[in-house]
Amino acid sequence: MAKTIVLTGASDGIGAAAARRLASDGYRVVVVGRSREKTLAVAKDIHAESFVADFSRLDDVRRLADDLLKVCPRIDVLANNAGLISGSQRCVTGDGHELTLQVNYLAPFLLNHLLADRLAESRATVIHTSSMAHWSSRLDLGDLEHTRSYSPMGAYSDSKAAILLHTRELQRRAGDQGVTAVAFHPGVVRTNFAHEAWGAISWVYTSPLRYLLPTTAAQGADTLVFLAEGTPGVDFPPGRYLIRRREARTRSFVSDPSLAKALWRATEATLGITAAW
Repeated sequence: MAKTIVLTGASDGIGAAAARRLASDGYRVVVVGRSREKTLAVAKDIHAESFVADFSRLDDVRRLADDLLKVCPRIDVLANNAGLISGSQRCVTGDGHELTLQVNYLAPFLLNHLLADRLAESRATVIHTSSMAHWSSRLDLGDLEHTRSYSPMGAYSDSKAAILLHTRELQRRAGDQGVTAVAFHPGVVRTNFAHEAWGAISWVYTSPLRYLLPTTAAQGADTLVFLAEGTPGVDFPPGRYLIRRREARTRSFVSDPSLAKALWRATEATLGITAAW
């Protein structure tokens, strides 16, 4: 039986490229994106099911989880790929959270929680799109929302460090239930990513200079596809971080189990939940 692969952030960029490749390889792909028009276009192109969800609204995440549980008796792979870099001014969502933190970290955490039983039953692989930007993180558990000091790249790098810590802790908590967590860096990808960001970041990604960026969307999607199609423990190490299909180094604090546990507890408090694992 072909794997069922749920892929968020699949309306554009590496998500769309991965969806197309996975569908062509014969997998059942469920496309999730923020833009209705783009999401439906990708889904139609590859004859896939689709759902529209904006991770800046946690009710969309809850509705998405309900919909996935209805249509997916199995979820063999959940690829949490949706992400953004926000603008120069700190933006707070309707849920009361800093936008970058919510989209890149809180929403995937919540989705993993809401799908926990189905993921365990399916012995699923949970893939998180992280970034080398985590190397510049100054993650402060006392100010995850960046209320004291905010910059677009600071919030982005912290969110990507948080998702790496979450990957390690999810593997520790759910690994004995057959769930595998893994993260990867797609590269500096030539896509529409960061079009809502501010300053040099946005300018590079939205100007003709984006064609000088070293990685195409298809190339950036390669490790994502490799992980989705692969076998944990055989093709890649569970709980780790990969670049170009190979395990890569992280900042030392990513391997700190005490920090990962503390972040998990802080996230539960932030979301007002007790996580399933």
